Amino acid sequence: MAQDSQEQHAPATSITGASLGTMQRLFDAFLDVSTGLDLDETLRHIVEAAVALIDAQYGTLGVLDPAGVMISFVHVGPDPERAAEPRPLRSVDRETVSFLSVPVTSRGEALGTLYLTAKRDALFSAEDDTVLSALAGAAGIAIANARMYEAAEVSRIWLAAVTDVRNALLQGRSPQDVLDLVVDRVAVLTGATATLLVNGPADADGSYALRAFTGSAPQELPGVQLDERAGPVLKAVADAGDVVLLDMSRSASSGGAEQIRWGPCIAVPLRSAVGGGSVVIALRRAGSPPFKASLAALISAFADQTAQALDLAARQQAIRRTDVTEDRDRIARDLHDHVIQRVFAAGLSLQSALPRINDAEASRRVRSAVEQLDETVRDIRTTIFDLHTSDSARDGFSLRRRLLDIVTETAGADLRPSVRMSGAVDNLVTGDLAADVEAVVREGVSNAVRHAHAGAVTVTLDVSENLVVEIVDNGRGIDPEAPRSGLRSLEERARRRAGGVSIVRLEDGGTRLRWHAPLQSELLRGP
Repeated sequence: MAQDSQEQHAPATSITGASLGTMQRLFDAFLDVSTGLDLDETLRHIVEAAVALIDAQYGTLGVLDPAGVMISFVHVGPDPERAAEPRPLRSVDRETVSFLSVPVTSRGEALGTLYLTAKRDALFSAEDDTVLSALAGAAGIAIANARMYEAAEVSRIWLAAVTDVRNALLQGRSPQDVLDLVVDRVAVLTGATATLLVNGPADADGSYALRAFTGSAPQELPGVQLDERAGPVLKAVADAGDVVLLDMSRSASSGGAEQIRWGPCIAVPLRSAVGGGSVVIALRRAGSPPFKASLAALISAFADQTAQALDLAARQQAIRRTDVTEDRDRIARDLHDHVIQRVFAAGLSLQSALPRINDAEASRRVRSAVEQLDETVRDIRTTIFDLHTSDSARDGFSLRRRLLDIVTETAGADLRPSVRMSGAVDNLVTGDLAADVEAVVREGVSNAVRHAHAGAVTVTLDVSENLVVEIVDNGRGIDPEAPRSGLRSLEERARRRAGGVSIVRLEDGGTRLRWHAPLQSELLRGP
C-alpha cells in the first residue's frame, strides 16, 4: 500500500516542480516590469518569458494607441512575418489549436494584444492561457505606467514653458520678445512647422494682424493680414471659442496656393484681458501626421496660464507706472510751488533794485544775474514738463515736449513764457491734430513777440471733450496793418475740424487768442 501511495504522489511532485518554475518565471517578469525603465525592453522581456514558459516558437505583442490604432509590435522568434498578424480575439478552442492570444488591458482600457503561435510538440492548453493572461497583465501595467510617466513628463515640459514666459515678463523683456517666446515654445512642444500669434478680429474688416511667428518666413505663411475667409482655422476658432484641430490640406479658400500647402493645424484663443483677442496657431505641412488629440488640453492650459501671466504683468506694470507718475507729479509740484517761485521772486527783487544802482559795473552784474535766473526758471520748467512726459512719449513723439520746445524757441530771450497743459495730451492729440496745435502755438507766440511786443505770454492747452488752445500776452495787441496770413491759416485749420478761432483785446492790456476743435471728431476719423 505504501508503494502504491508513493506511485500516486510522484506525478504530483513533478507537476508542482513545473508550476514552481512557471511561477518563478512569472515573478521574474513582474519584477522586470517594476524595475525596468525602457518600455520596449520591458515588453520584449515579457514576450520572451511567454515564449519560454509556454514553449512557443513565436510571440508578438501589439501595442495600441489611445485611439485604438496598432502603433508598434514587439516580436520574439525566427520569422517576424509569420507571427506579425494581429489577432484581437482569443482562440475559441484552446485544446485543439496552435494559436493563442489574450488582450492586454489596464483598468478596462485596451492597450494591445499578446499572442503566441506554433507551440512545440503540443497544443495550447488552459494553463497556457492562464500564464499568458498573467503576462499580459504585466504588459498592461508596464504600458500604463509608461504612459503615465510620459504624460507627467509632457505636463512638466509645458509647465516649464509657462515658467519661461513668466520669467521673461519678470525680467522686463519687451512685449514683442514675450510673444516671440510664446510662439517658439508652442512650435517646439507641438512639433509644428510654423507657429503664429495673431491679434483680432479688427472692428473695421474682421482681419487678424500677425504679431509673432516662428519656423517659417512671413511670406510663406497664409498672409500678414488674415481674415476668416482666408483662414478657415480662424473661423473655426471664432465659432468654437476654444481649441480646435483641423486639416487644411483640402481647404479651398481664398488664401491661394501658399495656404493649400498647409495641412494639420491646432489653434487656441489667448484670452488676455490686456492683449485683446489673440489666437495661437500651430501648423504642419500638408501630408504631415496630424496633431495628437491629447495636445488640445495641454495647449489650452498653456494659453490660459500664459494669458494670466500677461495680465498680471500688465497690472503690475500699470501699478509701477502709476507710482512713478505720482512721484514725478510730486517732484514737479515741489519744483513749481517752491523752487521756481523763489527763483522767480529773487529775479524780480534784483530787477526792481536795478534803478537804484548807480555803479555801471554793479548794474551790469545784477542784470546778468537776473538773466541767469530767468534761464534757470526756463530750465526748471523744462524739467517739470519732462517729469510729466511718459516714458513711451519720451522714446517717441511727445506733444508736450514739442510745444515746450516751440514756445522756448519762438519766445527768445526777451519774452517770459509760461506753459500749462491738462488732460491726456500725448495720448489723445496725435497725427494731423497735433500738427495743427503746434502751428497754433507757434503762430500765437510769434505774434506776441513780433507784433504785440509783449514781455510775457501764457500758453494753455486743455484736452477734454474739446481741445482748447489759449495764448494770452501782456503786449499792446495785434497791429491792424500787420499781415494776417498766419491768422487766416489758423482759421482754416479750425474750420477743417469743425472748430473756431477768436482774438480778443483784454481790458488791462494784452491779447487772448483762443483756438478750439471738438476732440471727438478726431477720434472718429481714426489714424
